[in-house]
Amino acid sequence: MFIAMNRFKVVKDATQEFEQVWLGRDSHLGEMAGFVEFQLLRGPEHEDHVLYASHTIWRSRADFEAWTRSEQFRKAHSRVPTTKPLYLGHPQFEGFETIQTVARPGKADAA
Repeated sequence: MFIAMNRFKVVKDATQEFEQVWLGRDSHLGEMAGFVEFQLLRGPEHEDHVLYASHTIWRSRADFEAWTRSEQFRKAHSRVPTTKPLYLGHPQFEGFETIQTVARPGKADAA
C-alpha cells in the first residue's frame, strides 16, 4: 500500500473557500486502478494559517505514479485557481510505503 499526502497551510480567512474547492471538484480518482481511498483532513490552527492535508491511499506506489501521469489527473487539477491566494507557499508532498497495518478484527466483514 502507498499513502500520498499533500499538506496545505491555508490562510485563516480562506478556509471555507479552500474546502469548497475540494468539495466541488471532480476528482476522477475512482476511475483509476489501484485507488483505495481519499480524505481531506483539517488539522491544527496556527497564528497565520490552518493546516490541511489531502490523504490518498493506493494499492501501490506504481498505481499512484500512474495517476500522476494520467488524463484523469490532468482533468482533476485543471481548475483555474482563484486570484485570491488560499494557502501559504506550495503544498508539501509526502509519500509513504506501508510497512505494517493493524486493523480491528472483523473490520472487512463490517463493510
